[in-house]
Amino acid sequence: MNIEAIRKDFPILDRKINGNKLVFFDNAATTQKPIQVINAISDYYKYYNSNIHRSVYTLGNESENIYYKSKEVVRKYINARNIEEIIYTSGTTESLNLISRMLENELSTDDEIIISSIEHHANFVPWQQLAKRKNLKLNILEADSDGFISLENLKNIISEKTKIVSLTYASNVLGIINPVKEISNILKDKNIYFIVDAAQAAPHLKIDVQEIKCDFLVFSGHKMCGPTGIGVLYGKKELLEKISPVKYGGGMIGIVEDYNSTWADIPNKFEAGTPLLAQASGLMAAIEYLNSIGIENIEQYTKLLTKYLIVELEKIDGIEIYGSKDINNRVSLVSFNLNGVHPHDIASFLDEKGICIRAGHQCTQPLLSRLNVYSVARISIYFYNTKEEIDLFIKTLREIKEFFANELF
Repeated sequence: MNIEAIRKDFPILDRKINGNKLVFFDNAATTQKPIQVINAISDYYKYYNSNIHRSVYTLGNESENIYYKSKEVVRKYINARNIEEIIYTSGTTESLNLISRMLENELSTDDEIIISSIEHHANFVPWQQLAKRKNLKLNILEADSDGFISLENLKNIISEKTKIVSLTYASNVLGIINPVKEISNILKDKNIYFIVDAAQAAPHLKIDVQEIKCDFLVFSGHKMCGPTGIGVLYGKKELLEKISPVKYGGGMIGIVEDYNSTWADIPNKFEAGTPLLAQASGLMAAIEYLNSIGIENIEQYTKLLTKYLIVELEKIDGIEIYGSKDINNRVSLVSFNLNGVHPHDIASFLDEKGICIRAGHQCTQPLLSRLNVYSVARISIYFYNTKEEIDLFIKTLREIKEFFANELF
């Protein structure tokens, strides 16, 4: 990987913040966009902008071709069997909310849902609220001290009433990677829907839904160099064909009569309204860009940076790092606290040097309550980051520590 050449593809990296060169370490929240993605979105509006489905003119046909070409690129990226298994949504959050609504009619009172204690709110609250609406039992699978899910514990809480297991592929706070393939093997032949939240995994790991054997898998475009406002909901074809839609309007219907309607074929029946056309063009460009670098190369490079970051962080007295320090079992984000300094103060002081990190509960309040903290600081790395940026971050963090130590005395 030629990091210097790659960085030139990202115009925003030339920005100055408070007179300092931008260092973007908030990639788990959103990633920056290469010029190839920016141009793809711009070109769509310049040359192809038109609605699709029954547009019997050149622009409409060209726009529709771009839309379905993007779905084929996504299909290959996650190794889905059919393009019909790819549904576009606004992002991971909407995808998980949609799945919870799609499966609602499949559940009965006292059925059980399993989620884990490390889930993002997007994969926690929809199931919590579904359980309340339908009078279901919500089982929370506790992770160990490093954040890993025990397969034995999972086996122990599965019952004949279990109908849904929805788990993160990679934690947005602890960075740990869950053994989704092994989990799927435990669930096979049990008539349980298995949902995988791959929001943090898709930018870093090679994903193969046929190998995972999950029923649904979701992720967001903006966390992998794509535009905001588009996400992917993968579902097995045979499931999508039998499940009823939960959003209604144009584009998803077959025939509408006064008192009855039929639905379009999948995936259209789950994509009501005007499709995400420009966003689809941007997502396609983003995945093609990642493919040109190689997801394996991205994973290898970011793991090396993460290992270096952890080693340097551990040299600072008063640092507490959350989650396993084994980089082979985590994606490239590190959550930490510095004794005596609030995470928001850390983030604010870093911003003075142009360094962007995230501070707060990270949309994982159930997890943080188990860690006995209210908030954490999180640094998340992607392939356009460098060792020199980490050095600047560590140097600034030491300065912050010294400043607050002097303030106390």
